[in-house]
Amino acid sequence: MNIKILDSMELRFDEYNDIEVNELSALSYKKGKLYALSNRGYLYSFDIKLKKNKVSRLTLKKAVELKKKNSKRLRKKHRDAEGMVLLDNELYISFERKPRIDIFNLNGKKLRKYKIPKKLQYIGAYQSKNKALEAIAYSKKYGIITAPELPLISSDEGLHVIYAKDKEFKFFASSSLTAMEFIDDDRLLTLERSFNQLTRQRVIVLKVVNLSKVKDGVCYSKVLAMLNSSKGWNLDNFEGLTKVGKNKFLMVSDDNRGFFQKTLLVLFKIYP
Repeated sequence: MNIKILDSMELRFDEYNDIEVNELSALSYKKGKLYALSNRGYLYSFDIKLKKNKVSRLTLKKAVELKKKNSKRLRKKHRDAEGMVLLDNELYISFERKPRIDIFNLNGKKLRKYKIPKKLQYIGAYQSKNKALEAIAYSKKYGIITAPELPLISSDEGLHVIYAKDKEFKFFASSSLTAMEFIDDDRLLTLERSFNQLTRQRVIVLKVVNLSKVKDGVCYSKVLAMLNSSKGWNLDNFEGLTKVGKNKFLMVSDDNRGFFQKTLLVLFKIYP
């Protein structure tokens, strides 16, 4: 296994200004600030301190609802926020159901749209309404990249597809893609997860994908870890991922507001 779990905790919060803190689907980190996104359209801001490979402090400072330019609420089917990138104090957020990327300020107000490829704009191109733009990441070399949870109906079977502004990158799929984050200029850390409704078994796959190393149209990828709940791992529905230092990352699980599910925050290091 090419990862090391440094710290893990279950997060429990009371309501903050009448807003519940749950269903976390994305994370972004910058200089002691952690931003978490709910797929119900809420943005949470935390002060976080990482010390000696531990999360020594995590304090919720603000919770706001994502709003339109005119400060009105997003319509229900437009709130399904799944991925997030922090860039120049602006949040690029990807959505399902009405697939798009919109840009918000740190107070949750929409600033403008981000143009995505035409093939990603039509919900009928996806395998279902709940399998649209799940993951998003950014680097200076590739710009904003995004990917659906499952490949488009028209895509090659068994391959995830990542979309940049004018280019596509394919890699072999293990399960549903829920998050991705750049390790360095060319390599991505991807998070895939599967869940068996019958057995309640959860499997998390962390993988390195090299966008610059391509053979027969498919990017080189390497599995760093496959974590299986049936083998004793304390796992849940992990959907959010962010880089917090060299080869160090945080990931968070979506509790789905369910009694038997938890919001887990995990700090880990990779050896890619």
